[in-house]
Amino acid sequence: METNKTFTMIKPDAVANGHIGAILDLILKNGFKLVALKYTSLSTEKAGEFYAVHKGRPFYDELVGFMSSGPIVAAILEKDNAVEDFRKLIGATDPAKADKGTIRQLYAESIGANAVHGSDSDENAKIEGSFFFSAFEQF
Repeated sequence: METNKTFTMIKPDAVANGHIGAILDLILKNGFKLVALKYTSLSTEKAGEFYAVHKGRPFYDELVGFMSSGPIVAAILEKDNAVEDFRKLIGATDPAKADKGTIRQLYAESIGANAVHGSDSDENAKIEGSFFFSAFEQF
């Protein structure tokens, strides 16, 4: 069976609030397989590099500051239709607008502190996954 991959990060707000286990459990219960997992943190420079696509936008500095404010959990997930299925599972960026039972509806605090990142395309999933994991670290 052919599968594809996506990338996610459990963001500093969800880590600080003790939601790592619950979020990973929800991911696994929705049929995703963990192929890489790392508990780490981003320096301001690394967060800026990761979110470089947003440089120049009004929220960029706040995003970089937030993402470098505490530990994160980075993961590569595998499942058929991984990117699209994971985007459905995480829910809308605004947790008040996220569907019931989605990660953001359950665990996000606000639009800015929205618990998780999820890749928006297969191409970005590869780029983002490779940002955090070498080929040796992916299973």
